[in-house]
Amino acid sequence: MENELQRLKKEAEEALHAISERAHLEEFRVKFLGRKGLFSRTMKQLGQVAKEERPRLGQLANAIKKEVDELFHEKKEVISTGSNTAAQDLDLSLPGRTLSCGKLHPITQVMEEICSVFEGMGFAVAEGPDVETDHYNFEALNIPKHHPARDMHDTFYVSESILLRTHTSPMQARIMEDKEPPLRYIAPGKVYRCDSDITHTPMFHQVEGFLVDRDVSFADLKGVLTSFTHRMFKKDLPLRFRPSFFPFTEPSAEVDIACVICGGSGCRVCKRTGWLEILGSGLIDPEVLKMVGYDPDEYSGFAFGLGVERIAMLKYGIDDIRLYYENDLRFLNQF
Repeated sequence: MENELQRLKKEAEEALHAISERAHLEEFRVKFLGRKGLFSRTMKQLGQVAKEERPRLGQLANAIKKEVDELFHEKKEVISTGSNTAAQDLDLSLPGRTLSCGKLHPITQVMEEICSVFEGMGFAVAEGPDVETDHYNFEALNIPKHHPARDMHDTFYVSESILLRTHTSPMQARIMEDKEPPLRYIAPGKVYRCDSDITHTPMFHQVEGFLVDRDVSFADLKGVLTSFTHRMFKKDLPLRFRPSFFPFTEPSAEVDIACVICGGSGCRVCKRTGWLEILGSGLIDPEVLKMVGYDPDEYSGFAFGLGVERIAMLKYGIDDIRLYYENDLRFLNQF
C-alpha cells in the first residue's frame, strides 16, 4: 500500500511537469484528485490492510494527496500568469482606440434647430402633457363635440374625456389661460393619431407656435413664417399662402415653399407643381380668445403648426417617414 502511494505520487509529479496548457490541468485534476480519481480509489483500499497499519497509511495517503494538490495549484498559477504575458508586453506609447459616440436622432436635431430659429425671433418654449383632456385638445380650440373637424384627427381615446393629444395646440389654450398678453410661444412635442403609411406614423412630432398682442395682423404672420423658412432651409425660398380651414384660426392658410429638390421647376417629389406644403397657420379665431378670457376687440394673434418629420424630410430629401423609426445605423449615421 505504501509503495502504491509513493508510485502514484511520482506519476502525478511527472504528469504535472509535462502540462503546459490550461485545458490539460482539468484532465489532471479529474484523473488524480477527482472524486473517482486514482487517489480516491487507492484510499478506498485502506480497509483491506491490517488494522494496526491503517492510521499510519491513512495519514500518509492524506499527506501525499495534499502535497499533489498544492503542486497542482502552483502549476495552475504558473500557467495563468504565463497566459497574461501578452498583456504585460503592451506598448503603452501606441495611440488608443477611438470609441464611437452616440449622436442625436435626426428628428431631435431638426426639432432643436426649429426651436433655435424661433427662440432667435423672441419666442419662448413651453412643453405640456402627452395625455390631454378633451377640453384642451378640442373644445378650448373651438372644436366642440360632434364637430366634423374631429374626424380629421383620428384620435386615440383613453376614456371619454381623456386622450392622447392629436396636436400640440392645447398648449395655446393652457398658456393663454394662465398669462396675460403679450405672448409669444412655441410648443414642441410628440402627438398621436391613428394613421400609418409611408408619409404618416401613429406618433410624430409637431411644433405649435402662437403670438398674441394688440394689432397683430396677417402680415405679421407672413413675416415670421417667411423669416423662419429662410433660416431653416438656408436659402431665400419663395412662399405662398393658400386659403384653408382650421377651427381655431380665421382666416386660415396652408403654407407652401418652392420645391427644395427642383427649385420650383417641377419634379416627381412636388408632383410637378413646383411647391411643397410645410405647415398650417392663421389668425387666432376670436372664439378661442373669448374662451380664455381675452377681449377679441382688444387683442388679436396668429398661430401656426408644423410637422417636424415633414420639415426633416424636405431638408434632407427623405422619401419614407418610416426610416426615422427603423433604427437602421446606415441611415442614422448620415446625421
